Amino acid sequence: MQTVMMLKNISMRAGIARGGLAAIATLMLATPALAHHPFGGEAPKNVFQGLLSGVGHPIIGLDHFAFVIAVGLLAAVLRRGITVPISFLLAALAGTGLHLAGLNLPASELVISASVLLFGILAVTHRRLNILAAIALTALAGIFHGYAYGEAIIGAEPMPIVAYLVGFTVIQGAIAYAAYGLSLRALNQNPAAGMTSLRQAGFVICGAGAAFLGSLLV
Repeated sequence: MQTVMMLKNISMRAGIARGGLAAIATLMLATPALAHHPFGGEAPKNVFQGLLSGVGHPIIGLDHFAFVIAVGLLAAVLRRGITVPISFLLAALAGTGLHLAGLNLPASELVISASVLLFGILAVTHRRLNILAAIALTALAGIFHGYAYGEAIIGAEPMPIVAYLVGFTVIQGAIAYAAYGLSLRALNQNPAAGMTSLRQAGFVICGAGAAFLGSLLV
């Protein structure tokens, strides 16, 4: 019986590893700026386009997508970690506001790619991070991610802008809290195996961040 269980655990971990490698390979084929504008760079013209663009931006922008997942993973391994995604969502809204106000954040794409790598590392080495530091780092990164989101709505009317803000806030919250909830469930069911899975996911995020960062520096 123990042998069967060991074989199942080995098979499960091998599957996770293969999935992680596949994810890294997929993300390495994309650049951080890939398809950041669901409507081909044009500002949304109505509420529907604004909402659709807001929902799509954090998903088809793979650097943003990887970061939001990393936020959820990190939240799951910290005490009071549920506050970490909240700080990101609020900061992203603030960052978009900065862009709309005409303020410039230099090297935003570089910072965004670096944040993916950093949060992958934090998901692996979370024990060295307290909740206040996690909130501060998440908020800082959120401002840059939100600033990048703002590019898609420059020149849009107020209602499409509001719909866009609602769209990307809702979808990011859903992604982050799905990662958070699934991670907590895994940790509660089997702490050792759950932690191993979370660390493997963190390494996948690290690989994605390194690929994004490398594409900008090469």
